[in-house]
Amino acid sequence: MLKKNLLSSSRLSKQILVCLNDFFLICIASSLAITASDVDPHLLESDDYLRLFLIPIFTVFIFYLSGVYRSVLRFLDFSSIYLLIKSIVLSFVLILIFKNLLLLSTLNQFTPYIVLDKSLVTLAGWSIGLLSSIVLIIGSRIFANYYFSEASNGKKVAIYGAGDAGIQLAGALRVSSEMKPVAFIDRNPSLHGTFVGGLKVLNPVKLRSLVEREKVDEVLIAIPSASKSILKELFEEIEKYKVKVRILPGLAELAQGKVMVSELKEVDTSDLLGRYEIEADSELLDRNIKDKIVLITGAGGSIGSELARQVIRNDPKILVILDSNEYSLYSIKNELDLYMDRVNIFPVIANVTNQERISEILKVFGVETIYHTAAYKHVPLVEENPFEGVNNNIFGTLSCMRSALENEVETFVLISTDKAVRPTNIMGATKRFSEMILQAYSVDKKVNSKTRMTMVRFGNVLGSSGSAIPLFQQQIQQGGPVTVTHKDVTRYFMSIPEAAELVIQAGAMGKGGDVFVLDMGEPVKIYDLAKRLINLSGMEVKEESNPEGDIEIIFTGLRPGEKLYEELLIGGNVSSTEHEQILRAEEEFLEAKELEVHLNSLSEAEKNGDVVALRNILKTVVSGYTPEDEIVDIVYLQRDN
Repeated sequence: MLKKNLLSSSRLSKQILVCLNDFFLICIASSLAITASDVDPHLLESDDYLRLFLIPIFTVFIFYLSGVYRSVLRFLDFSSIYLLIKSIVLSFVLILIFKNLLLLSTLNQFTPYIVLDKSLVTLAGWSIGLLSSIVLIIGSRIFANYYFSEASNGKKVAIYGAGDAGIQLAGALRVSSEMKPVAFIDRNPSLHGTFVGGLKVLNPVKLRSLVEREKVDEVLIAIPSASKSILKELFEEIEKYKVKVRILPGLAELAQGKVMVSELKEVDTSDLLGRYEIEADSELLDRNIKDKIVLITGAGGSIGSELARQVIRNDPKILVILDSNEYSLYSIKNELDLYMDRVNIFPVIANVTNQERISEILKVFGVETIYHTAAYKHVPLVEENPFEGVNNNIFGTLSCMRSALENEVETFVLISTDKAVRPTNIMGATKRFSEMILQAYSVDKKVNSKTRMTMVRFGNVLGSSGSAIPLFQQQIQQGGPVTVTHKDVTRYFMSIPEAAELVIQAGAMGKGGDVFVLDMGEPVKIYDLAKRLINLSGMEVKEESNPEGDIEIIFTGLRPGEKLYEELLIGGNVSSTEHEQILRAEEEFLEAKELEVHLNSLSEAEKNGDVVALRNILKTVVSGYTPEDEIVDIVYLQRDN
């Protein structure tokens, strides 16, 4: 209660309390100086006691002028201690000067701090007075710092990493009401058993007992220089203890200075995957962007917006961002405005299916590079709205490609998906159809164009709109249950920035009709990922073997058109490229003339609202397309003739 009352009192009240504390301690130091000089207190007269009383008053006044009382005890550091020592010594020196100049007449006969009268105070007494003042005043500050830091009733945390960042974090947490550091965890055996910043450094194997004895509520990883692979190892080591984990940001994010509690972040799914990201090839990044006029369709989406961020950092002459969603376009435009002093940015509201409008945009701006990301990608929604998926994904791509050919755009890059490989859903089939359009027209001798058309295929990206991972994190925060479609469902994952960076580099390597596949690493079981997220949130999975767990994982069944496993390659004909994480695939496709027949059939099926015909056309064109037997019942609006 006393701690709480002191902490909640006014700043002036706290300063007065500290002044009284210093006055009392300097009086004690003066008494020690007298005792060390073998002076009998009974022989001192009232004038002597008056002079003794003036010394602490003068010293406290010097402290006030020096700014000692502007420091906050809970934020004690070396600079505060240095200021105290300097102020104490300064008061001693000033008293000596005033005495010698006879400016402090009331101290002519006696002071415990300086040798004013050799028969009264000895050199030893003066030294004792000085040293005891330093020890008592600084000691009181250290005690107060410890006392008030202990006032926190926050979560008990162990800091993984006893380096500079960990020490800074511990210092910041000592004055936080949210968390209380109890120990360091570090792999360095030479540190085990030692104390750093007042906290004991423990071997990582000790973490289990700390958690089991409820000595630790959270683990904070304070190793900013740790690579993705190291973080993955740490998570695998910690997650079995069922304790919440948070991470200190990287070194670049700490460049601004002192570590703050607010800079701690929740475990990111990309950290769990531990993907090793290869340094980008600057020449490939610049090839289609630097000093060129670039258009990004679907610029408000997850991949489109990240492409816009990376494109603008590579100094295009003009960046045109296009989307049919007004708010998404507004959001990314506001973000990119930071670069408007060096790059001209033009937001355009348009639908990619409007070929006349797209062609006009390419002509007006003189576009040289197109990144075509605009597409409907949510499998169940496209399954239930198949004609919208066909119209946007197939005819939208066809519209943009024809406009690019007509205006002799240098490079056209289509962003595709692993769901285009042997698809079981309409979305995947439309994306493979789109790939085949570009492949066919790239080799069609009737097409006399300088446009290089390239496709880049990859799997799931973390944090994209409609992604399951943000849903899992939200469900965990709400106490569950976490919903997974199937226990065996497996997916490839990549971070959005990594995917966008590789798309740019792959597009730069295209010669025409290329299908590039990004190396997605090892596939991940969604069920295992959900379990890890629960464990690293400090909770346990509720299941048959652990009925007392915190959060249950329930299986909702595969959604319409969803596959258990995704693939990246249609055939086995694949070769390496100049980039380690980008492969070139050679895949069969139909000729442009044959595709046009099927495109006309698709248009006719759309006019008639004939879902069966639509699926049959896709099965004919897209190799390996095997839709589910059950067709979702949908009511389609009949168009007026």
